[in-house]
Amino acid sequence: MSRVLLISNNRATTPYPVYPLGMAVVAGALTQAGHEVAQWDLLTATDAARRDGREDAEAALLLTIIAEFRPDFICLSLRNIDNTDSFSGAAGWYLESARQTLAILRELSPVPLILGGPAFSLMPEDILAYLGADYGIVGEGEEALPRLIAALAAGENPPPLLRGKAPLSGEQFSSPRFHAEILTFYKSGSNLANLQSKRGCPHHCTYCTYPALEGRNFRRRPAAAVVDDIVRLQQEHGVSSLFFVDSVFNDGGRHHLAIAEEILSRSLKISWSAFFRPAGLPLRDLQLLRRAGLFALELGSDALTATTLQGLGKGFTFADIQATHQACRQLQLPVAHYLVFGGPDESPATLRQGLARLDRLQGGVLFIFSGLRLLPDTKLHQRVLQEGRLTPETKLLRPYYYFSPLIDPTTMNEAISAACKGRRERLFPPEEALVRLKIMRRFGFQGLLWNQLLKRP
Repeated sequence: MSRVLLISNNRATTPYPVYPLGMAVVAGALTQAGHEVAQWDLLTATDAARRDGREDAEAALLLTIIAEFRPDFICLSLRNIDNTDSFSGAAGWYLESARQTLAILRELSPVPLILGGPAFSLMPEDILAYLGADYGIVGEGEEALPRLIAALAAGENPPPLLRGKAPLSGEQFSSPRFHAEILTFYKSGSNLANLQSKRGCPHHCTYCTYPALEGRNFRRRPAAAVVDDIVRLQQEHGVSSLFFVDSVFNDGGRHHLAIAEEILSRSLKISWSAFFRPAGLPLRDLQLLRRAGLFALELGSDALTATTLQGLGKGFTFADIQATHQACRQLQLPVAHYLVFGGPDESPATLRQGLARLDRLQGGVLFIFSGLRLLPDTKLHQRVLQEGRLTPETKLLRPYYYFSPLIDPTTMNEAISAACKGRRERLFPPEEALVRLKIMRRFGFQGLLWNQLLKRP
């Protein structure tokens, strides 16, 4: 069997640091296949180096772990290409730093370098060429990576890109192999661990890559298996709070409710949050979820007018958003809405209406974005091509942001800024959220952080 070094290259910390769950899942699959696995997380390692007064220590840290572990293969996981913030410019693009990491690894070790992760699967050919790795895994790494390593170890000559076979069923998902030291770092930063209860998304948001990455149907893990992982996190790592990283936690069926019922049947004391679709969440369901430990909701509301909701392909109405918001308020559940202005069919009229409706979401935190990061294999990309604004040959490695041709982005941003002025719960531009949350973290706040903004200053 082989020695495999897994490296999480994620550098994003907004709105809070997120444990590299994908790496833990792949580590579990490799371990089950008999390989010896080491996990290394860039944020954890560089934070420790800074505490010791060592800056720019990435090469030295990698040299140490490579010398100690002596891997046969090194795998780099890419979680994000960029931060999807149109205000960030080059600072919000992560592939250049990943390229530097690959260059360091190439100097330190002659073993094959393998790329994977959700960001890589979005544009595998282009990212493989840009970063200069040897191989790449497209899709679910827990099946494909052991297969690639077995082929290489046997002296075979596989193609540079290996794609996952038929999507795994929920029963086939590997349980994460959490790394104690890495998890301790994330607990100290956000006090949140991560779990996934299902993959895939059947919804039709025009900008979203989840269906391309995970499939257009929900693949649900058995509720008992999900709660088994919660128990392990509690017993082995002392976890008291977690976030479900599903594309959307409420799935139109009873799976999210079955998880809540399983938690209650075992009398577990766990606090958790998740990303929800602001539709199909009646008060009785929220009451059940709250009894099972739900302490806050993040809602993918995206837009606040019929025209812009339709342009984004959301499949729900502003009335649905309001009903979900009011149910959360009634149950005193903190709620945050993610909103985007400037998307398909945004106009001066929809902008005025959308900004006026912000007042109807009183008591919630609003994360507001300007423009949409365009990614391949989305309906929005097809629309841009049909409109002739880009050609099929246009590379999307570097961020390209879509703005409706019906509105001037500068004028729109000025109007949004005016609507958010003096409102601590309205976070615009996104970099404003970064500043506020960093300050709160320095003062010792943990968890989601944004829910603290709903308390009186």
